[in-house]
Amino acid sequence: MGVQFGKWSFEGAPPAPDYIEKVVATLAPYGPDSNESYTKGGVKILYRAFHTTKESRRETQPHICPSGTVITWDGRLDNRAELISELRDFLTISRTDVAIVAAAYEKWGSKCFAKFIGDWALSIWNPISCSLILAKDFIGTRHLYYSIDKNQVTWSSILDPLVQFAEKTFPISEEYIAGWFSYFPAAHLTPYVGIHAVPPSSFVVLGPGKHRVSKYWDFDPAKKIRYRTDAEYEEHFRTVFAKAVQRRLRSDRPALAELSGGLDSSSIVCTADRVLASCNAECPRLDTISWFDDTNDHIEPDTNELHWITKVEERRGRTGYHIDCGAISAKEAYTREKLISEGESDQFLSIPDSRSHDSAFVKQYAACLGSEHRVTLSGIGGSEFMGGGVPTPLPELRNFLSRARFLILARRLKAWSRTMQTKRFRLLWESIRGFLPTNLVGLSDDSQSIPWLDLGFIHRNYAALRGCAARTKLFGPLPSFQECVSTFNAVRRLLAYCRLRPELLCDARYPFLDLELLEFLFAIPREQIVGVGRRRSLMRRALSGIIPEELLNRRRRVFVPPELYTRNAIAVANGLEERHSLLSNSIGVVDSSQLREALRKLRSGEKVYLGALRKTLTLELWLRQPEMRGLLKKNLSLPPTIPVCVNPVESRDPSSALADSGVPAPLTRHENLAGQLSTLDH
Repeated sequence: MGVQFGKWSFEGAPPAPDYIEKVVATLAPYGPDSNESYTKGGVKILYRAFHTTKESRRETQPHICPSGTVITWDGRLDNRAELISELRDFLTISRTDVAIVAAAYEKWGSKCFAKFIGDWALSIWNPISCSLILAKDFIGTRHLYYSIDKNQVTWSSILDPLVQFAEKTFPISEEYIAGWFSYFPAAHLTPYVGIHAVPPSSFVVLGPGKHRVSKYWDFDPAKKIRYRTDAEYEEHFRTVFAKAVQRRLRSDRPALAELSGGLDSSSIVCTADRVLASCNAECPRLDTISWFDDTNDHIEPDTNELHWITKVEERRGRTGYHIDCGAISAKEAYTREKLISEGESDQFLSIPDSRSHDSAFVKQYAACLGSEHRVTLSGIGGSEFMGGGVPTPLPELRNFLSRARFLILARRLKAWSRTMQTKRFRLLWESIRGFLPTNLVGLSDDSQSIPWLDLGFIHRNYAALRGCAARTKLFGPLPSFQECVSTFNAVRRLLAYCRLRPELLCDARYPFLDLELLEFLFAIPREQIVGVGRRRSLMRRALSGIIPEELLNRRRRVFVPPELYTRNAIAVANGLEERHSLLSNSIGVVDSSQLREALRKLRSGEKVYLGALRKTLTLELWLRQPEMRGLLKKNLSLPPTIPVCVNPVESRDPSSALADSGVPAPLTRHENLAGQLSTLDH
């Protein structure tokens, strides 16, 4: 793992020394293990390492190929052995990841990107063709941003230097803000017009008069996996899941797994223990970190995850790190002062996000990481792709509709209606509704419950506010496959929104987002993943005997502490009422009169979408930062725009996503990458 930065002046002028000094200071907290650079003519490339594997300690970056091509690599290559076998004639004695990547590029050119399995982002500067290639892995676990104009191109793993040191002002991207209000912004967007993110599974070619984005990989809808027995599906899942965990245990230091008490995190920990016991991983040890809240044990004991965490710890014979969130919440109540202080800080925040870098939770999590742990394992992705949440028959029923299998459809409608205690006609109608044009469906419920958004803003960004929703296609891939891809793109948005945090510096890894595991899950029958009224059917069957039975049979119950909404609502209302002049109103996002009406309803006891109010306050506080630094372009004309969606996704209920990955709140899911908890948006 590492961070990179590059600047290429097409006219050959090197960047000013004081400019490079400021960039180096910005990158330093993210890469404490090296400070390397490459300079030639108008090209300056910086790299700072954060070592997590024994091979990474032998790397020298930027890496210069025999042809003169310069490669900077940030990532982990999981299929090293296969690539080494194919590249014997191109590899030197070095077998580091960056050396393998360089040899692959020398042999196959841009076709090599589809061959790389792992989490990665890279830049390739070719002095002969005078071109720059930026590329990212299939899901976008690493960040890579860039800006280009007629004289130069600049790229970086960190957004901050592209914004702070550009010596110009930026219009705020309406499409980004609209996507942020609806779920998370599209993965290729940043908040600043003119600064782009490299899309997942794509590469960007840049140069004088060149700016081309190309996709190098996508899921194959024709791939099907069919077995005769359930046992064969279960065995295949155990194999690919164990491999996914094993790949992410490649570390020369102990790894730290987030253990939340849910099925996803527990399955990772228990499977990792089996992999380590068989000596099939390089990691010397796996520790766990967990957080719990026993404040409401007297009302609903099931909300205290410590009981379920203990079951896993008993199975593995080791106790992990524990963080008492109930005690933290009692000391750090959400007040107007706390909310305002989160947004007003000397530290620049490049994206609209609630600031919590100095919270007691972050400090305790950082103490658990210490200097020993540099790799964390997270359960993000498990709930989505393993059939978490409330079991739904819609993808399965749409499969039968699209293939005109009406007899099977009738039988499954009967079975599901009996289990769900609902009428068959209603299930059938909901299935058919998914094929209807999106303009008949309307905005998602979340967007409809934000009446204080400016009407012009809504009209200009209608598609982004719907999450770039698309109807299910009747002819084409199976509807269940389309649903999987839609969910996959939603997770891409989540990862793209996450930011690196120097106070919690670690290499976050996600076993459930393994390429081969996802290809298997997308290719098997939907009925294997979700049975009639039974969520996580395949997962529960396959991991029986590996995960404690109490966890496999656990029935989750939704519970919100009765005083939580009122307490947090007052804090948010007070924070917004402090904003006498709203920047979000001046740039055409928020209608201040409608916002005041929403606050009036809130104070009178009426229910208001508190999550959207919190986002509105976060946006307002964040806008103050670029505005105070002279980075915000004012007096913008707001013509109608056509939103561009690189990876369209369907509107989804945010409260159902990532339910068992250890993330407690829809609007703070991204913070699970660093273990951050917040109960504000429940």
